[in-house]
Amino acid sequence: MTKIMGIVNVTPDSFSDGGLYLDPELAVAHGHELVAQGAAILDIGGESTRPGAEPVPAAEELARVVPVIEGLAGGGAAISVDTSKRAVAEAALDAGAEIVNDVTALRGDPEMAALCAGRGATVVLMHMRGEPRTMQDAPVYEDVVREVGDFLAARLEFAVAAGIAAERIWLDPGIGFGKTAEHNLELLRRLPELAGLGRPLVVGTSRKSFIGQVDGSPAGERLGGTIATAVLAAASGADVLRVHDVAEVGQALTVAAAII
Repeated sequence: MTKIMGIVNVTPDSFSDGGLYLDPELAVAHGHELVAQGAAILDIGGESTRPGAEPVPAAEELARVVPVIEGLAGGGAAISVDTSKRAVAEAALDAGAEIVNDVTALRGDPEMAALCAGRGATVVLMHMRGEPRTMQDAPVYEDVVREVGDFLAARLEFAVAAGIAAERIWLDPGIGFGKTAEHNLELLRRLPELAGLGRPLVVGTSRKSFIGQVDGSPAGERLGGTIATAVLAAASGADVLRVHDVAEVGQALTVAAAII
């Protein structure tokens, strides 16, 4: 069964829920609610990676995520920290996180790979062209699925060479990270090709702009599109779905699985 990773953004500027859970107590309560709804993993992020987002200093990111991780650790779900900074990942692991979700695929901080190897953390390696501030500046691919697959294969090889056990590495094609709407649709259409890399696939489509580019919906009205992408991704080999709407996506997956 595909696992659901519930999103807990402890940020003022995330594209969909920025500012809603900036208060640690609200974020912890939200995390517990997502676990009750069926989230097997909680992904805690203190730095927005939406298109155009500005970097956040490590000290600020630490202040945002560590109290939330401490409040959620041991609460029934595995804890993931969404960061590309070694200092933040280390503190998060100390606070009870088990997974490091790095949107730079270990390229953002030269010390991240060694930390994850030494701590035995599970690592999510994601494809992103450029950085959040620039990634949506006219992205071009000859074959987006092949190029994303080649990148992920190379980063997988790098991570293993750095001492991270292959069985602790998950791969994420980076839906919305340096891709046009058509690139995102093509990645979802051909997801089985990426599943062929042999590692668990994490897919995050929740409320993203490409859904709105298909049907014109704003960020707060993309639940139907999110469910459609989640069900199809699960059927195509996604092992983990990173979503805001845990209960609704979980119900859709349960019913779809019963039919299939």
